[in-house]
Amino acid sequence: MTTNFGLVGYGLWGKHHARAIRASSHCRLAAIACASAATAAIARSDFPDVPVVIGYQALLDLPQVDAVDIVVPNDLHAEIATAALASGRNVLLEKPLALTLAECDRIIEAEHRAERTLSVVHQFRLSTQWGRIKTMIDAGDIGEPRYASVSLFRFPFRPGSDGWRYQRARVGSWILEEPVHFFDSVMWYFDSLGDPISVSAVGNSRQPEAGLVDNFSCVLRWSGGAYATITQTLTAFENHQTVEVVGTQGSIRAWWSGASDRTPYPTFELKRSVRGGTSGEVVDIGPSGEVVELAETFARIDGAFSTHQPLVSAKEARKRIVVCLEAERALASEMPVSLSF
Repeated sequence: MTTNFGLVGYGLWGKHHARAIRASSHCRLAAIACASAATAAIARSDFPDVPVVIGYQALLDLPQVDAVDIVVPNDLHAEIATAALASGRNVLLEKPLALTLAECDRIIEAEHRAERTLSVVHQFRLSTQWGRIKTMIDAGDIGEPRYASVSLFRFPFRPGSDGWRYQRARVGSWILEEPVHFFDSVMWYFDSLGDPISVSAVGNSRQPEAGLVDNFSCVLRWSGGAYATITQTLTAFENHQTVEVVGTQGSIRAWWSGASDRTPYPTFELKRSVRGGTSGEVVDIGPSGEVVELAETFARIDGAFSTHQPLVSAKEARKRIVVCLEAERALASEMPVSLSF
């Protein structure tokens, strides 16, 4: 079965979604909804055989659309996702799920009411590199996980259309923009331990008046003593990420580097040691990177919709929003915050 996708949003990342849909053997690009006439002209030029409309409601009125792929600024996620679900379509929604817990709950209720399936794009789970770490943990390669570290060293965020990524009311926070992925990863790696119990955070900004933190670090703690550190700087150069996981019987270390987060020619490595080994062995993996992971999303999403088993459910994604919001509170108060899901 082929899923006919209507794509809402044709900015920089929306274009990558469009190409990934077109390249998938399981999906068809049935329509594109743009926010402006200027963007629509670009979409028509790029995909002359695809209907292009202005506004998401016009796309929802098209009968050929089976599912809706939403790639828009964060503040529009809840509005468009609930409308798409109410129209009877399955939904693929870019992270973050929403800016507030009330908006998250609106989406979850809309999904339940419509009896449709919504999947959130936390694409690191589908990575040959970051996803492989989870496979090794679940196989018992390193015993019970006790510590994880995720670090991102990268250039400043692109502003986005109309500069939305630098407007707090629209982006929510830069914690919701990138560390939300890392919260998802470590909570996924540690899911055998249950949910984390607290978060503490520190950070600073070159533009504190904007209320957006571009240097950020936090500690997530689990009952029983396991913990994870997450660090991000948006004041650096290129894009460099490391992930380290230590268990009771071994450890894993992975790194990825590229000129940007979407470079087609990155360098990367995944290594592991087991049973106290003092040297790591390289694990063979395929191509790694955001664009590769996005292609894998569309390779799997048709099956996820047909079985009503989302790649990442709205309920899971809501927990990541809880952690992001409480990390902001911990940052502001300079005190650890207990987590309640």
